[in-house]
Amino acid sequence: MNKKTFLGLAFLVLFFSWLPCPEAWGGSWEQLSKEEQQILSQFKDQWQQLATEHQEHLRKKALRWQQMTPEERKNVQEKWKRWEGLPPEQKELIRKRYQEFHNLPPEEQERIRRESQWFRELPPEQRRELHERWHKMTDEERRELRSKWRSMNPDQQREYIKRELKNGKPKK
Repeated sequence: MNKKTFLGLAFLVLFFSWLPCPEAWGGSWEQLSKEEQQILSQFKDQWQQLATEHQEHLRKKALRWQQMTPEERKNVQEKWKRWEGLPPEQKELIRKRYQEFHNLPPEEQERIRRESQWFRELPPEQRRELHERWHKMTDEERRELRSKWRSMNPDQQREYIKRELKNGKPKK
């Protein structure tokens, strides 16, 4: 998985995992609060034609937006611009992986979230070095590493990464 795909998938997972889950709702545009109308203004003319589920989804996003700090809003806008700049094939791949992620058992989803968080907390130079090494590997080397990685517990994985960064070249 390349860096853009990983970041896109991570963004989608994080963005949708933050959404609150208020009660189901569907209604007219006039029933929206002024803040919701302002946030969702681009949907005003088609609001009544939208399915109740879609209206609910948009209201949840508007609520989440209202609860964000200015910095969080800026980050979301930047991520959205990056998303919009992706080619359609890349977007489709991210959507597919997002769906695959949500089809995983909750324990596996949580494991992936923990590993992603751990990776994001690495210093940028270490993340860059690991990324470069990954892309220099052959498909076979990647398969072997994935297999080995999945057999390790989180502490073993961290130790493995520390050792690899210290030694300067990956071991199989």
